[in-house]
Amino acid sequence: MKRVVLFSMLLAIVCSFPVAAQTANTLTAKEKSEGWTLLFDGKSFDGWRKCNATEMADNWSVDDNAMKVARGEKAGSGQGGDILFANKKFGNFELSIDWKIEKGGNSGIFYYIVEYPGQPIYYAAPEVQVLDNWYAGDNRLTNHLAGSLYDMLSALPQNARPAGEWNTIVIRVKDGHATHTQNGVKVVEYTLWTPEWYALVAKSKFKDWPGFKEGPAREGYIGLQDHGYDCWFRNIKIREL
Repeated sequence: MKRVVLFSMLLAIVCSFPVAAQTANTLTAKEKSEGWTLLFDGKSFDGWRKCNATEMADNWSVDDNAMKVARGEKAGSGQGGDILFANKKFGNFELSIDWKIEKGGNSGIFYYIVEYPGQPIYYAAPEVQVLDNWYAGDNRLTNHLAGSLYDMLSALPQNARPAGEWNTIVIRVKDGHATHTQNGVKVVEYTLWTPEWYALVAKSKFKDWPGFKEGPAREGYIGLQDHGYDCWFRNIKIREL
């Protein structure tokens, strides 16, 4: 009887330890069978380049198995280092990305990017906000908080983790219907190219931007923003739907 009790206690102790996390920037057998592919191998920027350029932005590096964009000399002033995955355009997809950011930091994840010469990455592409909700200067509007459809729809409930901690955002777009799932919770839902969508555009900072008044496109590149803050991205994986 004592042995049974002792074994039960030991089992409880073992089970109380967290299960080892999946190795960063890898796919499980299940994910592979579901059609997921990696856009970042944890070692190189293969497939990535600066928006409206042929080369990779030089203010990005691989840091601790993550893609890191470095802050500029002045916080909040990017160095023109917005990047995109140029090997393929995506239409219907599910994209998962882990991100973390420095205190006070701001960045973004974009989809359906179309490159317009002389125009920024966000000229015609929806943005999923990346932000330190606690200390960033852009935290006064709820539709500017992490996980939001930037300046259009607020991520609710707001469940982002503080600066320096990893968050996971999953962006799913199928036939125009889009959702943002942040840290396992669906926080945003909308449908592109509908009257409701264009009503959101009309109330946003993008109301007079031709790229938004005419779009977004039905497919495009995936991209990441250089907003002038240290920000890290890893486990960047996508599957077509």
